[in-house]
Amino acid sequence: MSTAYASNLAQEKYQQELAKSPDRPQPPTTVSGVPIEPLYTPEHLAACGFDPDQDLGYPGQFPYTRGVHATMHRGRLWTMRQFAGFGTAAQTNQRFKFLLEKGQTGLSTAFDLPTLMGLDSDDPRSLGEVGRLGVAVSSLNDMERLYRDINLEDVSVSMTINAPAIIVMAYYLANAQDNGFDLRKLRGTIQNDILKEFHAQNEFVYPPEPSVKLVVDVIEFCAKHVPQWNPVSVSGYHIREAGSTAVQELAFTLADGFHYVEESLKRGMEVDEFAGRLSFFFNAHNDVFEEIAKYRAARVLWAERLRNDFGASKEASWKLRFHAQTAGCSLQDKQPYVNLIRVAYQAMAAVLGGCQSLHTNSMDETLALPSEFAVTLALRTQQVLAFETGVTNTVDPLGGSYFVESFTHKMKEEARRYFEQIEEIGGVIRGIENGFFRREIADASYAYQQDVDAKRKLIVGVNAFQEKEEKPLEILQIEEAVEKEQVASLRKIKTERSAADVERHLGAVKRAAEKNENLMPQLIEAARARVTVGEAVNALAEVYGRYTVGGTW
Repeated sequence: MSTAYASNLAQEKYQQELAKSPDRPQPPTTVSGVPIEPLYTPEHLAACGFDPDQDLGYPGQFPYTRGVHATMHRGRLWTMRQFAGFGTAAQTNQRFKFLLEKGQTGLSTAFDLPTLMGLDSDDPRSLGEVGRLGVAVSSLNDMERLYRDINLEDVSVSMTINAPAIIVMAYYLANAQDNGFDLRKLRGTIQNDILKEFHAQNEFVYPPEPSVKLVVDVIEFCAKHVPQWNPVSVSGYHIREAGSTAVQELAFTLADGFHYVEESLKRGMEVDEFAGRLSFFFNAHNDVFEEIAKYRAARVLWAERLRNDFGASKEASWKLRFHAQTAGCSLQDKQPYVNLIRVAYQAMAAVLGGCQSLHTNSMDETLALPSEFAVTLALRTQQVLAFETGVTNTVDPLGGSYFVESFTHKMKEEARRYFEQIEEIGGVIRGIENGFFRREIADASYAYQQDVDAKRKLIVGVNAFQEKEEKPLEILQIEEAVEKEQVASLRKIKTERSAADVERHLGAVKRAAEKNENLMPQLIEAARARVTVGEAVNALAEVYGRYTVGGTW
């Protein structure tokens, strides 16, 4: 029996059986609305010209479809991180130690909204937000308290911050040096991805071009002085959280990464000098196979562009390494315990897709910052996945799957079409200025919501399988006293420091910005003079201006 005949027979059999179940939604689609065929066969691979040697290969070998390391999770597990940050630096320091005691293998730091926007805790615009959504960090003193009694050479640290990332990174490095740590031994990641803020999250301060300049400053400085540090985590996570499809997340994220490479090359750096330390941050959403295909496609597209277009010769430059976080936008306040189940499946997709680091959301994060109980369960989710499910027993267990390989090919082709479209409109910066990225994401988000409203997409507890009565969860409460304590501490620092030193260092920062110099050395010294986040941000705004959607003001 020929393969084609067998395939046609299978399709006919499927249609006959389907007729017996007319209530099933047709055709089934992914979370992103991509139609899924009822059965995938060798013919699907033949149709897309699949070559096992070139398109699949082996783990740890170009084009890295099957993973960036030969042994993947069988040789070394992913880093288990739980997002932590609330209240004061001292409170978050205690949460860090709690998580390390529970078996977490890396720290991940969330900052509060004022810090993310470059505001000091005592700024009138910060009122009511200090320490609410993350930890408040306004000065080097806060950074010292945040990582007190933690060996920064032994633990990998992640910091999720963008617009003032270079300032916060200066605090981190100054604190590390002042405590005797060798910068060359520090391991970790600072998100520092400002482009996705213009696409999706809106936590920007300066216009796009000087904002990217600051990102490249960090890339350049770390390449020379902090070689084990990832100076940018190119983030698709927030693009997806804003409502994009999986392929938009894939394409827009890689396009941003390519732009950082281009700007770093313009700075005079060699591609192999920095590309190996660029990392990525992807969403792990509900549709298991769509997510797995997305991760596989991302590795191939990055490897091909870095080797073939940018001329990278080192394998480290070709390898796309990524952190994944389960989808915050998928969490529901209805039947919040069900979020544990969602997160477990999303985490499995990230692991089967080959992540290097993983954060599992806590079940209560749609209601508040996670409680110790909830965050422990989220960490236990990763530990069960790693040690009980068998997903780490063999490398890339889905490699060669008709469905997964066909879907991976589809992802690559659709992403390439987006790359062509972005190039046609003049590149990433031009796409930001004319609203291209925002329109694409908004249209995708609207289409998904229409499917939910029409119950073409079912969400357990929301538009299906509701419960009439639910027992509320106990959630973490941030007391008003936290803000008062933080503001009082900051005002004390401002009173006790040398005003003359502050002015001198702020002047040096502005002059370096005007001369287009790398700002990191000046910001590290400014940190030691107790220049605050807000003061440094305002000083740079005098040079670069401020940005709002639609222009500069």
